Amino acid sequence: MSREQLLQQARESFQTGKTRPLEFRMYQLKSLQRFISERCKDIAEAVKKDLWKSEHGTELSETLGLEGEIKLAIEKLAEWAAPRPVEKNLLTALDEPEPLGVVLIIGAWNYPWAVTLQPLVGAIAAGNAAVIKPSEVSSHSARLMEELLPLYLDKELYPVVTGGVSETQELLEQRFDHIFYTGSSAVGKLVMEAAARHLTPVTLELGGKSPCYIDKNCDLAVACRRITWGKFVNCGQTCIAPDYILCERSIQSCVLKEISRSIQEFYSENPKSFEDYGRIINQQHFKRIVSLLEGTTVAIGGDSDESQCYIAPTVLTDVMDESKVMKEEIFGPLLPIVTVSGVDEAIHFINQREKPLVIYVFSHDNKLIRKVITETSSGALLANDCLVHYTISALPFGGVGNSGMGSYHGRHGFDQLSHLRSCLIKKLTLERMNVGWTVQRMALLAVLASLLAFVVQRFHQ
Repeated sequence: MSREQLLQQARESFQTGKTRPLEFRMYQLKSLQRFISERCKDIAEAVKKDLWKSEHGTELSETLGLEGEIKLAIEKLAEWAAPRPVEKNLLTALDEPEPLGVVLIIGAWNYPWAVTLQPLVGAIAAGNAAVIKPSEVSSHSARLMEELLPLYLDKELYPVVTGGVSETQELLEQRFDHIFYTGSSAVGKLVMEAAARHLTPVTLELGGKSPCYIDKNCDLAVACRRITWGKFVNCGQTCIAPDYILCERSIQSCVLKEISRSIQEFYSENPKSFEDYGRIINQQHFKRIVSLLEGTTVAIGGDSDESQCYIAPTVLTDVMDESKVMKEEIFGPLLPIVTVSGVDEAIHFINQREKPLVIYVFSHDNKLIRKVITETSSGALLANDCLVHYTISALPFGGVGNSGMGSYHGRHGFDQLSHLRSCLIKKLTLERMNVGWTVQRMALLAVLASLLAFVVQRFHQ
């Protein structure tokens, strides 16, 4: 079946109204929940082949959060889908969530299950059909998703489409009711351009260079331990990983010492042989990351093995504004340190660049944290930890500007993939009030116009 036929089949199935009842949505969500539970071993094996990640690592970074999102949607679905009364008057006015239609979900390879299926949770909960396009780069996960997901979900409403760039381009030529894309800013622009031809709304979960400012007066041991974890988990291939550190030169040597200590704690003295330290997804990305080392000083790590797509946890110093590593999102296990004179210069440095997906700041000083919040803009800001805001369903997750648009997680995902339909309901009574409708309205408008002219005249005297 062609991609156009799959889309048509999903649309026709949606138009029957079968996704409208909450019972149907609940059944599909529970089926997705059962899929994750029953197939967790298969999922872990696929991720191991794609990213060299351990079974425990896959559970923590892929399936645990996904199961939490599904559970929340099941518990809150009736509340989310209920009509939402607005300010009361003589009439009945409601915002009533309704499904958008058929959603295209284009997943990413770095967390091939979490970032592909979490948007699907919102799509199902909101009553949409969805065409699911996993990334071809994480090929083992994509094939498994294509093979197993239709055994659990409605095949007509939720088809899985695999393939590369040409297949994705073919999908983007079709008209969808919403497109949800996770990936790079460069491809996000192409997705938005394709969507514009059909006036299709988009959610773009992109990335960018997320900065991490370390205040010299904070607990450096704890700060560096948390930064080390946030940066090197999944071998640095995380859209919200700290991309670079901003700190004063006076604490740089201490920062290096503490990061080195944390790397050994997390990954042993030989990360290459450590089970929970992954690999770069393929040789193309390996070569791109290694090339970013040019013009910098390797202070920690720097080892690599192209045959295994292995790059050691690496920290760079003597990094300048014009350094190659500062020109693009790293998306790998390289952590540059850029020295600044203090928080004011750090804020200026951040604001000269595109708005990041997240800003990290480590400090005991709440006034300093508030200063960074009020004087910068980003998709999110996290103080004194890394990554964990992604796990909180009550917080909307998304970017701003070059780091994306729209948000999801929990109710935010439901609302993102719903249309809040304005409904105004009158009664067929009190018709006497409508007698002389046009004449009375025109007379009232004339009185108001005269009153306004009088007020303006008095004001200017």
